Amino acid sequence: MAATLNRSVTTPLLFLFILGDILGAGVYVLVGEVAGQAGGAVWAPLLVALSLAMLTAGSYVELATKYPRAGGAAHYAGRAFGPFAAFLVGFCMLAAGVVSVAALALGFAGDYLSQFVALPTLLVVAVFLAALALLNARGIKESLRANLVATLVEVGGLVLVVVLGIVVIARGDADLGRLAQLGTAEHGPLSAVLAGAVLAYYSFVGFETSVNVAEETVDPRRSYPRALFGALAFAGVVYLAVGSVAAAVVPPEVLASSSGPLLEVVRIAGGVPTWVFGLVALVAVANGALLTGIMSSRLAYGMARDGLLPAVLGRVLPGRRTPWVAIAVTAALSLLLALTGDVASLASTLVLLLLVVFFAVNVAVLVLRRDEVENEHFRVFRVIPVLGAASCVLLATQVEGEVWLRGLIVLAVGLVLSVGAVLRGRARAHS
Repeated sequence: MAATLNRSVTTPLLFLFILGDILGAGVYVLVGEVAGQAGGAVWAPLLVALSLAMLTAGSYVELATKYPRAGGAAHYAGRAFGPFAAFLVGFCMLAAGVVSVAALALGFAGDYLSQFVALPTLLVVAVFLAALALLNARGIKESLRANLVATLVEVGGLVLVVVLGIVVIARGDADLGRLAQLGTAEHGPLSAVLAGAVLAYYSFVGFETSVNVAEETVDPRRSYPRALFGALAFAGVVYLAVGSVAAAVVPPEVLASSSGPLLEVVRIAGGVPTWVFGLVALVAVANGALLTGIMSSRLAYGMARDGLLPAVLGRVLPGRRTPWVAIAVTAALSLLLALTGDVASLASTLVLLLLVVFFAVNVAVLVLRRDEVENEHFRVFRVIPVLGAASCVLLATQVEGEVWLRGLIVLAVGLVLSVGAVLRGRARAHS
C-alpha cells in the first residue's frame, strides 16, 4: 500500500498558507513597478489582475476538491491529457518553484539582511535553505504554524503602510487626484492597464501551490474553496488599499524609481523607523521561500507517486509522514541555482511558466467534466475555465520577448524530459 500523508491542515491554517504565499515578498516592490506602467491609477491593473486570478482559482478549486491529492496541476493534466502533458505541466510548476526558492534565498542574503549584519552570500544562502528544509521535513503543521506568525507580520506591515498613508492624506499632504491618472508617456490607458496587470498578476500567484497540500487538508471539499477565495479576496483588498494610498502619497515617478516604494510612504509619514520595513521584508522573503519549498517538495512527491519522477522521491519519514527525499532534492537544486544565477535571471521566467500551467489547468477542467467521481466536489460554471484559459493567453501576449526566450528554453528542456518519461513508462508497461 502506497504511503499517505497526514491530514492535519485545518481551514484557518490553509487560509493563512495561501494568504502568506500570495502576499509574499513581491508586494514590497510591486507598487512602484505597477505605477511605472500604469501611472497613478495603480488600483486599475490590480483590480484586473485580481479578477483574472479569480478565474483560474475557480478551476483549481474544482479540481482540488475533485482530486484531493498531492501532485496538483501535474495530476490534473495527467488525467485530462495523459502522461506527456502531466510531466510537462509538473516540470513547469517544479521548475518555477525551485527557481523561486533560489531567487528568494538570494533576496534574503541581499540588501535587507545587510541592514543588520554583513555575512558572505554563500553562507547565508546555504544556512537559509538548510533551515527551511529542516522545518519543512519536521512537518506540514509545524511549517504552517511558522507561516501563521510570518503572515501576521507581513499583513501587519502592509496595514501599517495603509494607516500611515491615511495619516498623510488626513493632514493634507497627499494628492487624491493621482488615482484618476491612468497611463504614462509610453502607455495609453488600455495599454497601461494590460502592462500593469501582468506585473500585478505576479503578486496574486501563490494560490496554486495550495493544491499540493489538499491531501493533507481536513475535509478539502469544504475547506479549500473557503480558504482559497477568502485569501485571494483578502489579498486583493490589501493590495488595493496599499496601492491607492501609496499612489496618493508618493508621485508615481518616485514610486517607479524606488526599489523600496513602501519605504517612501513611511518616510513621508514619519514616526516609524524605516529599518522596521527591512525586518518585515526579511520575514516576507523567508515565508515565501518556506511555502514555495513546501509546494515544490509535495509536487515532486506527487509526481514520483504517479511514476513521472524517480520513485525514491516518494519516500516519507516514518514518524513525521513528510516527503523527506523530495524536500532534500528540491532544496539542493535551489542551492545550486542560487550559486549559479542572480535574482533577476532566476525570477524572469516565473510568470510565463505559471501561465502555461494555468492554461493547462483551465482546459483540464473542461476535459475532466466527463470524469465522474464518487466524492462530492466544488463545481464552477463552464464559462469560468473558458475565460481563465483566455486570460492566460491575453497575459502571455504582454510578456516581453526576452522573457519568452528564456521561458522557451525551459519549456524545451521540459519537452525533452517529458518524451523520456513517456518512453520509460511505456517500457515499464510492456516489461
